Amino acid sequence: MKIAITGSIATDHLMTFRGRFADSLVPEQLNKISLSFLAEELQIRRGGVAANISFGMAVLGEHPLLVGAVGEDFASYRSWLERHGVDCESVRVSETRHTARFVCTTDDDQAQIATFYAGAMGEAREIELGPVAERVGGLDLVLVGANDPEGMRRHSDECRSRGISFVADPSQQLAFADGRFIRELIKGASYLMTNEYEAHLTEQKTGWTGEEILEHVDVRVITRGRDGARILRKGAAPIDVPIAGEVTSVDPTGVGDAFRAGFLCGLAWDLDLVTCAQIGSTLATYVVETVGTQEYVLGRAHFLGRLATAYGDDAAARVQAGLRIPRD
Repeated sequence: MKIAITGSIATDHLMTFRGRFADSLVPEQLNKISLSFLAEELQIRRGGVAANISFGMAVLGEHPLLVGAVGEDFASYRSWLERHGVDCESVRVSETRHTARFVCTTDDDQAQIATFYAGAMGEAREIELGPVAERVGGLDLVLVGANDPEGMRRHSDECRSRGISFVADPSQQLAFADGRFIRELIKGASYLMTNEYEAHLTEQKTGWTGEEILEHVDVRVITRGRDGARILRKGAAPIDVPIAGEVTSVDPTGVGDAFRAGFLCGLAWDLDLVTCAQIGSTLATYVVETVGTQEYVLGRAHFLGRLATAYGDDAAARVQAGLRIPRD
């Protein structure tokens, strides 16, 4: 399958302040606030939902097409993704803006002061999927992830008009979107993917019940943290897929993106929905055990062994046929 992943591409600049922000705040002077904190640690991490999902698919052996907007500072990030097998030919490079950036400082109380710069992401609305499809000989599936809102709208509309199956994955943008916009994003989707909180938010803002949503999408996939994932289809009983065993959580950032990457790989390998969710859950364990969303390393035998331990030898055998990870 030729799968395009649209959405944000960003870098995260994460700093640590040894102290408490609260100690520097003067309540009666907040209207004149001017503060500077000396950070002791800086971590620069690759991120953005589209890039994270594409990376996860690539380490499982697929070659997803990354579609998004970046700045000229994307060169080293591009090199990283391409070395791992991500097709970056359809990434738009802005002539005037930097790649989206998240800058966050965390104090000893785990309080955070953060700024998100959308930058080049705002140009995602200028990207047309038609030329992407022409370049690769057609698209089988497009994931429409969190991005510039108008870009998300355009990609969803274009998928419908061109008859391309798509995955609606609005995630972070649900908090800012109104019901009409959300309905426009998900109507006609082959798959709707959210976490549990986002699922409730979708229903609340659209005014659609869970049953009504299934009138507009073919498959609804809801990740539920420690409770695993739930798969819903019209007229069928819910399917619950447990997590892939207990792991030591180091950093949960990017876990949902890894689940999506594994799930999409399962679709590419023509596997059933349960097995797709099992692949996603297994890949997610590697991310939660690692600091950073793209810093994990997979080995074929280890991945299959972990999947077999969680879901049985039959599940591992089904996955083995499609898995393109080189042998350990």
